[in-house]
Amino acid sequence: MRRVIRWTAPLATPLATVALAATATPPAWSAAAPAPTRAAPAARWTARPAAYEVVTEKDVVLRMSDGTELVADVLRPGKGGRAAPGRFPVIVTMTPYNKTLPGANMASQFLVQRGYVQVVADVRGTGGSRGKWEAFSAREQRDGKEIVEWAASAKRPWSDGRVGMVGASYGGINQIFTAAQRPKGLKALFPVVPMGDAYRDVIGTGGQLGLGFVPLWLAGVGGLGLLPPTYSGADPAKARKVLEEHFGNIGDFQIRMLFDALTGGPKAFDGPFYRERSPLEVVDKVDVPTFVVGGEFDIFQRSEPMLYQRLAKRVPAKFVYGPWYHIDGAAPALGLTIPGTPTPPGPPLADLMLRWFDRYVRGAADAGLDRDVPPVTYFENGSGKWKGAGQWPPAGVRYQALRLSGPAAPGRPGKLTAGTGTGTPSAVPYNPLAGLCSRSTVQWAGAGFLKYFGLSCEHDNSQNDKLGVVYDMPVTRPLRLTGPINAHLTVSSAAKDGQLTVRVEDVAPNGKATQLTAGWQVLSLRKLDQAKTLRQNGLIARPYHPFTKASAQAMPKNRPVAVDVEVFPIAAEIKPGHKLRLSVQTADFPHLFPSLPQLGNSVGNGLKIWHDPKNPSWVALPVAP
Repeated sequence: MRRVIRWTAPLATPLATVALAATATPPAWSAAAPAPTRAAPAARWTARPAAYEVVTEKDVVLRMSDGTELVADVLRPGKGGRAAPGRFPVIVTMTPYNKTLPGANMASQFLVQRGYVQVVADVRGTGGSRGKWEAFSAREQRDGKEIVEWAASAKRPWSDGRVGMVGASYGGINQIFTAAQRPKGLKALFPVVPMGDAYRDVIGTGGQLGLGFVPLWLAGVGGLGLLPPTYSGADPAKARKVLEEHFGNIGDFQIRMLFDALTGGPKAFDGPFYRERSPLEVVDKVDVPTFVVGGEFDIFQRSEPMLYQRLAKRVPAKFVYGPWYHIDGAAPALGLTIPGTPTPPGPPLADLMLRWFDRYVRGAADAGLDRDVPPVTYFENGSGKWKGAGQWPPAGVRYQALRLSGPAAPGRPGKLTAGTGTGTPSAVPYNPLAGLCSRSTVQWAGAGFLKYFGLSCEHDNSQNDKLGVVYDMPVTRPLRLTGPINAHLTVSSAAKDGQLTVRVEDVAPNGKATQLTAGWQVLSLRKLDQAKTLRQNGLIARPYHPFTKASAQAMPKNRPVAVDVEVFPIAAEIKPGHKLRLSVQTADFPHLFPSLPQLGNSVGNGLKIWHDPKNPSWVALPVAP
């Protein structure tokens, strides 16, 4: 009998009810990647029932060390309409999306009803808080430390001094920045779909600008910051001043940032601005247990596994990596349930979050946690199985190279082969609209929202493939790929610049091409940072490009050069009778758009992919047993 799934009011649902609708009986672990061995039969863990009501104190003022006043809502366990006496562990959530908005505020009645206080704060320059919003600035990061220590203080009559943090997207990212400062009282994190690298993940992916997502996001934060604060009636003068600050900041930060990047200024390239805003730069300073939730089609698909890998070296950590877009993965912290979304086996993630905080914030004994929940839980696309593993990528993954062989042309596939590549260069036509009919549009331009429009291109890229060239390999036995990918392509162009978009696809016998993952690279920014480039089994598995203005090199006219394209992580099985496809185009519109100088150096010129013995091209694949 299947559980009935429906959209529900956000404040009536658990914080992390991953929306994730599951069957009443969870699917079994795959035999190919079993869960850790169980020491002995044990009673199944279940979340305790709600014991409290939720009583909210609105617009509590938090004064930061620089004098800026932030506001927060404090959700407290209650009885009979009044806050329950006594001290409780505290959960801190920081949001730029206005704490008054159900769902977007990431408020969790689920946790509060089970004995936690939750503090939901508007970050500076948003919602009802004073100051300027500058997205993850050093000052905002400092605010996180001060908010946690405020919540942990004995001066709060409702706090027992133990604090956890929860939130999705922005509310997950700022957890890493806060924990890296090691505030007093912080015990555990639960970041959902967090970013790791501000430039490579979303702003300048592959060296082009993420205009399919970033402008809409900046506009959204700016617009929500113009909603009248809830204290407008009680203090209209303060509310007016706050709105004036927020309105003025739109031109000062959001518009200025976009203009600078689009015109080829410093923000079109990686540098101190983005390093300051990248959790991977500070994650090694985190010293509290962390449970990361990520999405295999998320906008932060690249870095979520990397954050987990770094955390797992230092602290108790777990990682769930599901077949989710950004909105699917964020749904738990937005209080939404989304019909038809696959969920991992076992209890809902809301329950796991409670269990995580009970163990590491309350300090409750839980010998079965590690037995019941593998370090890594991931979904294998193609087979439709959830798998458990002790690490990411799973043990036993080895990198193998398949060489491109041609020539290939639109409508005429080349080959992927374990042998030597042959054939004359393949011409990839210039098409600035390539990508429009692909999964990339759903993943990036709509952050997953477009899936609700039922676009056929989300699951079939075959029409988009005609806008470039493809290389196929028939699969005769199950091919499992798990981890990051590198496409090492030898490329020439008559232009000074250009763009490579590389997609890895599963082609069914009927010709349907399902995009499993993709990668992007601006040709002029092809230089590698060898020290940060990941190598496995003698192959580059994950290239690292500086993406700085100083590293830019114009393409030599019509001369082949090697370009490594970072293709984001994959978790998939290609079935026998299907084909593994490498698809190459010169754009990924509307996901990415070049800065104006890049556009001027690229427009109208196609590329050639070389694959002869002297100028080989290959793809390094993470093959799982």
